Amino acid sequence: MGSVGTLLVIIIVSIIGLWLILYLIPIGLWFQALVSGVRISLVQLIFMRWRKVPPRVIVNAMIEGKKAGIELYRDLLEAHYLAGGRVADVVHALVSADKANIDLPFSMATAIDLAGRNVLEAVQMSVNPKVIDTPPVTAVAKDGIQLICKARVTVRANIKQLVGGAGEDTVLARVGEGCVSSIGSAESHKEVLENPDSISRVVLEKGLDAGTAFEILSIDIADIDIGKNIGAVLQMDQANADKNIAQAKAEERRAMAVALEQEMVAKAQEARAKVIEAEVKIPLAMAEAFKQGNLGIMDYYKFKNIEADTKMRDSISKPKDKK
Repeated sequence: MGSVGTLLVIIIVSIIGLWLILYLIPIGLWFQALVSGVRISLVQLIFMRWRKVPPRVIVNAMIEGKKAGIELYRDLLEAHYLAGGRVADVVHALVSADKANIDLPFSMATAIDLAGRNVLEAVQMSVNPKVIDTPPVTAVAKDGIQLICKARVTVRANIKQLVGGAGEDTVLARVGEGCVSSIGSAESHKEVLENPDSISRVVLEKGLDAGTAFEILSIDIADIDIGKNIGAVLQMDQANADKNIAQAKAEERRAMAVALEQEMVAKAQEARAKVIEAEVKIPLAMAEAFKQGNLGIMDYYKFKNIEADTKMRDSISKPKDKK
């Protein structure tokens, strides 16, 4: 029983040891590279383990390049992996570019990959252009009619501008700006509706893809809708503003007239008060005239008669109330 247990332990240790040897010394991977025509030493595969580089990723990339007729160097592939690059995507992009007759050096492909862009997707977009739909763009023609335009932009990746070139958002913003400028320069919205291709021609002539990672192949106007009559709205707003100003000025004049009327009433009341005050002094003046002999009794009766006649005429001239 003891010998059986010892034999079992030896077998387990042997299996573990064999697995460690095969892991550290990837003989199968080395043989795969050898039969594929890739010359790489077994020692280098072991060193890759120590350098924290997966040997299978490097070997598969070199085999793919060899079969596609592209010469790849192990040191450059390892350096790109250690820099955080995607080795498999770079090699796929190089093969695709070579088959499509696109000039894509290894250094440019790795630079694009390290810049955060998908180099394989860029190569595919160079072969198969991408269609981008712009969001609705609102613009106003010279006759005041608002137009809502939607454009469809066909772009192709510009491999040489992928590093440092502006992205898709910049292209959409420039196309939108061009649509607004083209519609705004039209004399009438009818001209734009009759010839929507005039917008695309004007936009294309501006070279909107300069400095971007794309090459604009075509700009097609997908849809144009009529919006509000902005000119009429502005005229109505101006008319309302003028009306409010006129009302404010009229109110100011009315307030000034009311103030003037109140001032005149105050002056009239003041004058009436002075008249009443003067009338109050008349009896005193007459008494004083009697004392001094300047006014006789006959003169007093004549004054009273004249006063009575005046009151009678006033009562006759006033209209009687109808019963």
